[in-house]
Amino acid sequence: MSVDSIAAVAALEPSQLLAVNPANTGSLSPAVQNDFTHMVSRGLDEVNTQLLASQVDLQQLAAGNVQNLHQVMIRMEDARMSFQLLLQMRNRALEAYQDLMKMPV
Repeated sequence: MSVDSIAAVAALEPSQLLAVNPANTGSLSPAVQNDFTHMVSRGLDEVNTQLLASQVDLQQLAAGNVQNLHQVMIRMEDARMSFQLLLQMRNRALEAYQDLMKMPV
């Protein structure tokens, strides 16, 4: 994910993050849910795009069509780091979900 994705979260006002739907106390408003869904899907799309671009770069490198090896390596490392961040975020979310499911009701 890029820094722009993280900046989008920081740009949200606290009232947007903590907006409560009066009809269903304790749940986020639909606008906040849609913003979160959009932000997550946009982040997934960015990571996917980076991975696909690094795959194309790798194919061009294998074919010998690369002029600047440094740029290829930088893009591949950037894609790898983005994917690692995505995996860590998924792992943390899954752990939090599992902790919630273990709580007694």
